[in-house]
Order: sequence, then structure tokens, then C-alpha cells
Amino acid sequence: MRVAVVGAGSIGLAVAWRAAEAGAKVVVHDPEPGSGASRVAAGMIAPVTEAHYGEEALTPFIAASADAWPAFARELEAASGLGVGFRDVPTVVACVEDGDRAELQRQVDLYRRTARHVETLTARAARKAEPLLSHRVRAAVLATEDRAVDPRAVHTALLAAVEDAGVELRSDRVDDLDAIEADQVVLAAGCGSANFSPKWSIPVRPVRGAVLRLRAVGDQPVPRTTVRGYVKGHSVYIVTRDSGEVVVGATSDERGFDRRTGTAGAVHDLLRWSVELVPEIAEYHLEEVSVGFRPGTPDNLPLIGRLDERTVAATGHYRNGIALIPATATAVAALIAGEEPDSLAAFDPLRFNRSEARTRTLTAAPNTTTRPVPEPTTEEADS
Repeated sequence: MRVAVVGAGSIGLAVAWRAAEAGAKVVVHDPEPGSGASRVAAGMIAPVTEAHYGEEALTPFIAASADAWPAFARELEAASGLGVGFRDVPTVVACVEDGDRAELQRQVDLYRRTARHVETLTARAARKAEPLLSHRVRAAVLATEDRAVDPRAVHTALLAAVEDAGVELRSDRVDDLDAIEADQVVLAAGCGSANFSPKWSIPVRPVRGAVLRLRAVGDQPVPRTTVRGYVKGHSVYIVTRDSGEVVVGATSDERGFDRRTGTAGAVHDLLRWSVELVPEIAEYHLEEVSVGFRPGTPDNLPLIGRLDERTVAATGHYRNGIALIPATATAVAALIAGEEPDSLAAFDPLRFNRSEARTRTLTAAPNTTTRPVPEPTTEEADS
């Protein structure tokens, strides 16, 4: 079978790797592999602390993917000969002020619905779990089943693994999926997936996020857990790499593809909030400020499934692209092989097309003189 994958981010490469392992002849098309969110992401594998209201349908899928990550990491490291920075460490979610306790408790109620282990901590117990936490921390939650990985290392390893598996990488820009010579085509172009909407409405939009990369120097201690927290109503996360790199982020805004890194004030706010949680961060070196674009959808759920008998979507992963790599790659490989995984029911990529069709039917006047309602443009479908 000839399989074409459009998009060489971590999702697209993982799909290509699995398809090649199954015996397919795979070609990946991307003029700039890894230029999307893959190499900017923080790398949290968080079935608990990435739970959000309104996204409950994602819980079993992200939990299965998180559980698959340890074996996936070992397999990828063996196939590529490269490390991926997988860390089997918990997440501590803390609040600094009494006013943030309500938000923390609200999140705890949601976390417990995931059926994963969550432990409520006093301030003293929180600092025992993460010694670098500020003494101003009032309360915290420990999510022992959260993990983390280095997304840049993962992407580099996937590039090596697909090459070893015989996948062909082409640095061409695809404008028309129908023009690709393949038996099956996988659309894994992240935020660029909306460009392939002549036949379908693919409402993927860029959600911008700024990330700071800092580095501990010499014998400076770094957090041994992933730290997330609320500071005066603002959320922030702190993710440590084995290399001594510390990633800080949490910004989210919708400004299209604006790659400017933002104002000095925005960077200052991220640093200030993170220092409120972990004072030691003030002593680290600031190495990089980068911007990435999460591929968001109207309901924040991914688009994974068949668009037609030849085309499969694997896009719209929003905040969870890294966490969902194993589950997405396995599910899409199954689709290519002609199977229909039950786990994908909530992620039907045509669910918005059908909703629009129903709306058009309900709003059309029931008489023969009614003019047909035109199909929405890409801009209308993405709004």
C-alpha cells in the first residue's frame, strides 16, 4: 500500500513510522519538518492536569495514550538510537494565594472525574513533594500519573526512526490532496490543515502560545516534578528537562499566525508568576523566548478519522499533541489498514460539516422558491 502523509510534525511522523512498520510504502510531504507546534511544546503528558471542562470525551483517549508513552518512548529510542527525554515524574499543582484556592478546588473536582490518582496536599506536604516550591504556597494537588517528555528530542528521534524504516521525506508543499499519488492520504498538517478545505470544512485555527526556555547553571537545583499553579488568577507551568533546561509557559491568545514573541511585559509576567511558585527560577539564565501555534478546533477535541475512503485526518490536537502521539499513530494506522477504532467516535473530523448541513436544512424555508444556502467559505467555517 502507498501511503502519503502531509505534515512532518511529531503526529505526522509517528503515523508514518507506524504505517511503514506495517509494511506500507510511505512518503511524507513537508517543506519545513517540525516548523509547527512540535518543537515549541512543553511536553507534558498529563491525562489528569490537562483535563478541562467540556472536553470529557477526550479523557479515555488521552489516558490510553499517556499509559502507552513509556513503551512508546523505549521503542522510539531503540529505533532511532536517540534519547527522547522521557521523565516519569508527577505534577504538583499549587496555589500561592488564598484567592486561588477556589480555582484549585474546582480543578480538583474535575481531576477526580478522570478516575486517575489525585492527592490533595497541605502546604507542608506540597513542599515535601517539590522542595523548590515557595513558602507562600497555600495548598496543592499531586497527580502521580502525569509524565513529561522533551518534544524537540521526540521530533528528532522520529525523523531518525522514519528514515530507518524506509520512509521517504519530501520537502515539497502540497496544495491539492487529490493530486498526490497514493492509496491512502493522511492529513496531519496541524494549523495548516484548514488550507485543504475545498471538499470539507476543517475548522482548525492557530492558538498562539509563548514559551520561555531557561537553564540552571552549575549546581543550581531544578524542580524534580512538573509544577503547575495559579498565581493571582493566572495559570503557569514549569517543566524540567534532564539536561537542566526549564520550560515556562501558559500564554494563550488568538492572533492568527503572528510569530512575534510578544511584549517585554508578557515575558515579565510569565517570569514573575513562575518565580512566585518556584523562587529559584529567578537565578536561571533566560535562553530563549519562542512562539508556537496550537491547532485548535471549535470544541477543543482533535480531528481524527476518515474524511473519505482515501483520506484520513489526524489534526486539531490543540494542547495535547505530544501526549496524544502514541494513541493517534496507532489509531490512524488502524484506519489505513481498513479498521474502525471505537476510540475515535468523538473525534469524527466531519462532525462540523454535518452540524452545518443540519443548520442549513433547519434554516431553509420549506417552499420551492427558497434559494439554496451556499456552502461556507473557509473563513466562515473557521469563525
